[in-house]
Amino acid sequence: MSRICELTGKGRQVGHNVSHANNKTKRTFLPNLQNVTLISDALGESVKLRVSMHGLRSVEHVGGLDNWLAKTGEDQLSPRARKLKREIAKKAVAA
Repeated sequence: MSRICELTGKGRQVGHNVSHANNKTKRTFLPNLQNVTLISDALGESVKLRVSMHGLRSVEHVGGLDNWLAKTGEDQLSPRARKLKREIAKKAVAA
């Protein structure tokens, strides 16, 4: 399973461990991913996603999953989140 946030696309970064003697060894920095259940008001159901804590804070700041997906471009989203965004847009047009 890839370690990428399904909402923000945030993934691992590469850097160095630096010792006191200034020796550098490769290491990775992993995002803080959590399995969360977010509620979609438009769909009336809950959705399980693997989201970074940064992404979760962004969703809460904007006012929920539906608002966040509406404001985010499709190039940043995972295929699952894109499908969810399309479903929410269809419900909004139908209403």
